[in-house]
Amino acid sequence: QVQLVESGGGLVQVGGSLRLSCTDSGRIFSSSVIAWFRQAPGKEREFVAATRWGAGQTYYAESVKGRFTISRDKPQNTVWLQMNSLNADDAGLYSCARGSSYSTTPPPYPVWGQGTQVTVSS
Repeated sequence: QVQLVESGGGLVQVGGSLRLSCTDSGRIFSSSVIAWFRQAPGKEREFVAATRWGAGQTYYAESVKGRFTISRDKPQNTVWLQMNSLNADDAGLYSCARGSSYSTTPPPYPVWGQGTQVTVSS
């Protein structure tokens, strides 16, 4: 069954902002890590940001540091990704994933959502 559901994607102009959400209907442990990845057409999936569910530590790709903020809402089992100052390189399918350890690569995350599309226009 679908455990992770993303929303909030859409079309935005360069310099604009979007807020993505990832709601998890599965079991989340304090040791769980929720991450966001993105994939542009013809490119490999790349790490964007992650947060540890229990302690709330956050991690970011260098390309989004200072522009993106990841946060979690425990009562709602939701992770947010606030994206500001968007540019063309930020476009792609954004997917959230849950794993038991932090990684900037996809394999350690066994549970994935379907993704939400982000389009940045100039």
